[in-house]
Formats: sequence, C-alpha cells, structure tokens
Amino acid sequence: MDVFSQALIEVLQNNQPAALATVVKTRGASPREAGAKMLVYPDGKIAGTIGGGEMERRVIVAAQQTLADGKPRYLDMNLANEAHGDPMICGGAMEIFVEPLLITPTLIVVGAGHVGAAVAQLAQFLGFRVIALDDRAEFVTPENFPHADERITGDMTQKIRELEITPQTYVVLVTRAHALDAQLLGAVIEKPAAYIGMLGSRKRVIAVKEILQQQGISPAALNRVHAPIGLDIHAETPQEIAVSILAEIIQTKRKA
Repeated sequence: MDVFSQALIEVLQNNQPAALATVVKTRGASPREAGAKMLVYPDGKIAGTIGGGEMERRVIVAAQQTLADGKPRYLDMNLANEAHGDPMICGGAMEIFVEPLLITPTLIVVGAGHVGAAVAQLAQFLGFRVIALDDRAEFVTPENFPHADERITGDMTQKIRELEITPQTYVVLVTRAHALDAQLLGAVIEKPAAYIGMLGSRKRVIAVKEILQQQGISPAALNRVHAPIGLDIHAETPQEIAVSILAEIIQTKRKA
C-alpha cells in the first residue's frame, strides 16, 4: 500500500481532521495528471503530492483554510503566472478541488445521571461519537450508558483536561454540583470546543461564573458558555431536556 492510501485510511479510522486536495483537470504541461491526490493535516504536513513547489504550498494554505471553516475550495492554478501559481515550473495550469474530510463530531457528556444518559442516547442517534465522564464508576457502566462509545471514570477535572478537544467537540456539563461545574468549566472554557453548555438554574450559573471570574477567566470566554443549557422549550423530563440540549447543539453546528 502506498503512503497516501495508508495515511488516508489512518485518518478515516482514527477520526482525524484532514483535507483532501485532488487534481481534477490540467492544461498544458503540469507536474501531475488529473487524479493526483494529496492529504493535508491541520499543521500543514502532507501525505502524497500534487506537484511540489510554490503551487503546492498555496494549495496547502487553502486546505488549512478549508479545515478552519469547513468549506471546500476549487482552485485554478496558472503555473505560468506568479500571481496564481509557480512561475518556475511547467507553464501549464491545474484545477484542484480541496475538500475537508468529514469526521464524526464528538459529544462529551460530563455527568452520568438521568439527563446525561438521555443526552447520550439522543446524541448517538444523531450521529455523534459520545464520551461519557463521571467520577462514580458505578454510574458509567455499559448498562447505564449503553449509548456511549467511550466511558471514563475518575477525577473528572483531570480526565477532561486529558481529552482532545477540537472545533469538532461539543461539551455538555450535566453534573450534580456547581462546585464541580466551576472546576470542569475552568478546564475546558479556553479550549476550541464548538459548544460548551452547562445545566443549572440561573442562580447556579451566576455562582459558577463568579467563581471563574475570580480565577481570572475573561468575560468573553464566559460568554461562550450556553447556560442555562438548551433551547427554551419548557422541558421537564430528562428526555425533553436532552431534546432541548441537542437542538441547541444542532443550531450551533449549523450556524458554524
């Protein structure tokens, strides 16, 4: 198996972010033919090549932009024009399609109570990879959380710090105490999660935010938090609350 194919398989199997650049058309002399592919990682590293040089560098930059905003790009690279490609090679042209590889979004459910279990069930149905986290091992079991892809127990603050949180990660705090929420929120609030939401009354939310402000967390960071969590649909049962939470997450996801 060639290096590109192996890298592509690893990205898809491990749910890693990457963009795929494909040469779809060439005109005149060009370094690669139509069908040539290159995989671009968020840090700019690549697997495969579409020809090298300044042209390839510009495609890598476009691929990183694609990873940042999720939008594909169609590039017309004129290899004889310094403003559009690399004047030092070929003199032809290449049309290149750059697309983000779809990865499964991850939902981290912190708190393994009734609401957490309902959120996990609905999130899995909606296509999220679900991670359940609680400090009570007897709650985070296959029987209580059959809809979680991964179950983690232990010190919740420490464990959530160890998890990789990306722009494809959604964090739902549905714990049993605002003291825990302050610690957990402080651990994730400055990470690039797509969504951070916290269950609780307005009084509880204010108390948690006051604790974090005293710890030096900026108002701008605190404003990222959806709290009280979920859309206001007058939900009462754990299942209804889960619907309101996932509805808000979908709303955030589509707006992004």
